[in-house]
Amino acid sequence: MTSTTRPKTLLVVDDSAVMRQMIAAVFDLTEYRVLVADGGPAALTQAASEPLDLVITDWTMMPMDGGELIRQLRRLPACAGVPVLVLSTLSSEASKTEARAAGANGWLCKPLEPNTLLDVVACLTEKTERADSASA
Repeated sequence: MTSTTRPKTLLVVDDSAVMRQMIAAVFDLTEYRVLVADGGPAALTQAASEPLDLVITDWTMMPMDGGELIRQLRRLPACAGVPVLVLSTLSSEASKTEARAAGANGWLCKPLEPNTLLDVVACLTEKTERADSASA
């Protein structure tokens, strides 16, 4: 990594402190920079002040669920094209359809293998990087 390249920044959003810690720990030995938020309102505050490369969010949270968080992120100019990955214990097609309609780019069910999460995040951030290069 050169001095002009910033590390890719991930925002992990989950109302469970244990889940935030577990997800962030997956990226400990990587070059990703991980920020955490305990829910939608905190995530929106961070998204407005930090350039993000990917958001990983739980679906079932209070007071703002994952769907509402994604819809609000998509309204922020800086986050309109940022990939969003949902991690949830839910696996219903209705929830997945609602997530896609809100603007999610992927859905993984908990519990999951750390390597699966790393692979999906790499794929989503690489697609964004290629799209940015093509538009430059």
